[in-house]
Amino acid sequence: MTSRIRSLTSPSGPSGPDSPAPSRRTVVKAAAATAVLGAPLAAALPARAAEAPAFLHGVASGDPLPDGVLLWTRVTPTAEATPGSGLGPDVEVGWTVATDKAFTTVVAKGSTTATSASDHTVKADIRGLKPATDYWFRFSSGGTDSPAARTRTAPAHDAAVAGMRFGVVSCANWEAGYFSAYRHLAARGDLDAWLHLGDYIYEYGTGEYGTRDTVVRPHAPAHEIVTLADYRTRHGRYKTDPDLRALHAAAPVIAIWDDHEFANDAWSGGAENHTEGAEGTWSARQAAAKQAYFEWMPVRPAAEGTTYRRLRFGKLADLSLLDLRSYRSQQVSTSSGSVDDPDRTLTGRAQLDWLKTGLRSSDTTWRLVGNSVMIAPFAIGSLSAELLKPLAELLGLPKEGLALNTDQWDGYTDDRRELLAHLRDNAIRNTVFLTGDIHMAWANDVPYNAGTYPLSASAATEFVVTSVTSDNLDDLVKVPEGTVSALASPVIRAANRHVHWVDTDRHGYGVLDLTAERAQMDYYVLSDRTTPNATASWARSYRTRSGTQKVERTYDPV
Repeated sequence: MTSRIRSLTSPSGPSGPDSPAPSRRTVVKAAAATAVLGAPLAAALPARAAEAPAFLHGVASGDPLPDGVLLWTRVTPTAEATPGSGLGPDVEVGWTVATDKAFTTVVAKGSTTATSASDHTVKADIRGLKPATDYWFRFSSGGTDSPAARTRTAPAHDAAVAGMRFGVVSCANWEAGYFSAYRHLAARGDLDAWLHLGDYIYEYGTGEYGTRDTVVRPHAPAHEIVTLADYRTRHGRYKTDPDLRALHAAAPVIAIWDDHEFANDAWSGGAENHTEGAEGTWSARQAAAKQAYFEWMPVRPAAEGTTYRRLRFGKLADLSLLDLRSYRSQQVSTSSGSVDDPDRTLTGRAQLDWLKTGLRSSDTTWRLVGNSVMIAPFAIGSLSAELLKPLAELLGLPKEGLALNTDQWDGYTDDRRELLAHLRDNAIRNTVFLTGDIHMAWANDVPYNAGTYPLSASAATEFVVTSVTSDNLDDLVKVPEGTVSALASPVIRAANRHVHWVDTDRHGYGVLDLTAERAQMDYYVLSDRTTPNATASWARSYRTRSGTQKVERTYDPV
């Protein structure tokens, strides 16, 4: 893909950072693994797509810098050029950036070429913009304009920033329900950006992954995704969701991946939901998944091959984003004692060193870490058998129950010990982990030693957001919302004194509000994930006051 860019403001250079495999849970349908579901998507295209290029998957922006932002779209040049099809001609795509929605004051414009080699996705990395400023952008091709969208640049590197506000989401299973959480975040109109902490898509075939026994809307393709064409098709299906498109059009996204962008419980050499041979090699599948991700997500191409990177928001905060799938050792059973093996890693040596260096050298008030799996230790405690079984299923644990979820930092205790010791030894304060993955909402202290907490000090705090739609405990048990949480939450908290709150049952999103005095997470829940017009309501709020490394409840959202 080539681009021709003409900036109408003074340009500036880039700124920025820097035991055996588990058994397969689903039946492999190898014959379907390489099929591409093009016909149903082509039939659903508006008639005008056959006449002129169309922007059927919306527009998006991401990775905001003080002087720029990354713009994204996907153009459908002809009706047969559906995602993953490999069909369709090269087309020129122009882009325009303005300070107003009417595009009367254009500050930058240019063009690029959309080709089948990149699945007709395009990106434009815009520079020369002003810090902490709203901009509007759109694309055009063949006389057709895309919808207009808002984006926002980050504050200047040395700016004294009064506050920042981020939406926080994870775990959106298309088949389990509608993405109302995205719609409610988009409607706020007050977000500087939003964080997606992983599981933006799911890889399973139709009906193979938690939907409370009801597929609300079927995936495309219908089979489990394995090939590059499959992953492209699945990304394309997700970006037909109107609520997801609305949020992408409302604010820039900052995204990392977790396992389902690849396959369940992925690690560097494989995944629980991958059968070597019958589904090709893991290296080929992983490469296909990564290629499709970088084609379809507004993540800066310089980060290709990984999602770990760092963004800065003036003197208020920097955000270290982690990739906890590409480098990790295979998950192990706790019965083997290998969770403490110093030769096993979650982050990989280079990434852990990068994280430690960034946290130590940071001169901002807050050090945020975008973290796809929970870092706070978690013991299951004395749960009853009827609660332990669904919790074990949700966490991917053996049904007889174990003390740990080894897919989280609990399964890689040497990496966690080293990181937390680094925070203690260097007196690094105000570190806040922002986490997804577990389909539950949590507010945690992160103790140096959970076994002696609260006598052991807390090194950091952690806010975990629940799923947008993916099954949580009440879905697995098939009981009314709140039933399981009322029973499980007190037991979990009794066994984990550093856990201030856990909601095991509800779906929703978070809003993180930062000031120099505190970092506050407001948790919102949805009325019904299976209803397109689901309402959202505030559930709880927790904050960390500057300098405390402790979570406390606050009784009003920001």
